[in-house]
Amino acid sequence: MAPLGIIFIISALLAGTHAAGPQPLRVTTINEEPYVISKGSEQEGFCIDMLSALSKKLDFKYDVHMVKDGRYGTTDDSGKWNGMIGEVVRGEADIVIAPLTLTAKREEAVDMTKPYMQTGISFILRKGLASEDSHFLSLLHIFSTEMWIGVLVAYLLTSVCIFLVARISPCEWKQPEKEQNSFPLSHSFWYTVGALTLQGAGPHPKALSGRVITAIWWLFSLVVLACYFANLSSWMHSDKQLPIKSFEDLANQNLIEYGTIKDSSTFAFFKNSNNPTYHRIYEHIKKAQSYSLSTEEGIRKAQKGNYAFIGESVFLDLAVARYCNLTRAPEIISMRGYSIAAPLGSPLIKNLSVAILQLSESGELDYLRSKWWVSSCLAKNGKSSPLKPASLKGMFLILALGLGLGLFIALMELASKSRNIASTQQKSCCSVLSAELSQRFRGGKVMKPGSSDKNKG
Repeated sequence: MAPLGIIFIISALLAGTHAAGPQPLRVTTINEEPYVISKGSEQEGFCIDMLSALSKKLDFKYDVHMVKDGRYGTTDDSGKWNGMIGEVVRGEADIVIAPLTLTAKREEAVDMTKPYMQTGISFILRKGLASEDSHFLSLLHIFSTEMWIGVLVAYLLTSVCIFLVARISPCEWKQPEKEQNSFPLSHSFWYTVGALTLQGAGPHPKALSGRVITAIWWLFSLVVLACYFANLSSWMHSDKQLPIKSFEDLANQNLIEYGTIKDSSTFAFFKNSNNPTYHRIYEHIKKAQSYSLSTEEGIRKAQKGNYAFIGESVFLDLAVARYCNLTRAPEIISMRGYSIAAPLGSPLIKNLSVAILQLSESGELDYLRSKWWVSSCLAKNGKSSPLKPASLKGMFLILALGLGLGLFIALMELASKSRNIASTQQKSCCSVLSAELSQRFRGGKVMKPGSSDKNKG
């Protein structure tokens, strides 16, 4: 019976092992928004969604736990790894899924997949501490180039229409063969400029058609000037202290403190760099002890004031999208990628790399990026962007309709006069209208502005 009992026990153990199936992967990660966000015992975020997609593709189960010391992974003085990399090296985790930067040193300790996201090093600071280089044409930047072109075209068309109406309308120019025209082309341009600058430039139109055009132009001018001065006020109240756009600018000043996360890959980049500017930044951070223990702490320091936080550009873009008082420098250096880490020689790496490429090619990674990088920033006190024509397309349309209406009324006024003459002289209305137009544009006297009062006398 004893041999039968042993066989039964062994069979039961084998059956239990077979029923249990493969063990779930032990996944270590770090609490870093928006990659991993802890909500009680559950996690969500970009990396959690990506892990779920990878598990469906490769058919594996997983258990996620937070790294015990809250670090990404670096070596201490004795050469031992801490953080998530240390857990993988010691066999406490099977894979790392987090915003873990792919570096040569980490690649020596663990195997890493193809990058699932590209990033680089940049810095953020409070908007009041950064400014664009000012120059003597900065006032023109309140309107966009397209807006200035639109205003110029509107000015030219309105001036030409006033000139045409003053010649066509018999109410404005009754007897071309005897009277002088009070609106030559030069005065039409001057009159339009006077209205645009809220200054009078008489004489003023007498005909209904001319008054319609000038009234519409005055309304257009008021709206354009109101928009300009509103943007000018915002531009003048924007703080301007130091033009800091690059790491060179940051290293060459001593008014703004700067730092990065201690023992991070970003800190290691500046430490190991042969670039004099970057190494000077490392020496300053080390001497001033201007470290941040986490990305959240660095962002808080930057929000409070005199501090520039150096970090991964994707983290900084998220901070700028959510905090309107922050801005990111345009310069990005040391392009690198985020990868998944596993123990050396792990067969998971090849399959995970292929699955990551498939997710990238299908657009699923781009969808997750747009899902978790949604901007909640509502810029209230930031610097206004240049005004574009689309913002005033209604006023441009009203002006165009007003110009067309003015020309139409002028033609109707001349047609009415031509019909009366044709009726009196027993001629064709069209021939009289043609003769009137020919006389008004080919003949007639033209007077200088300001001489109309003498003619009236």
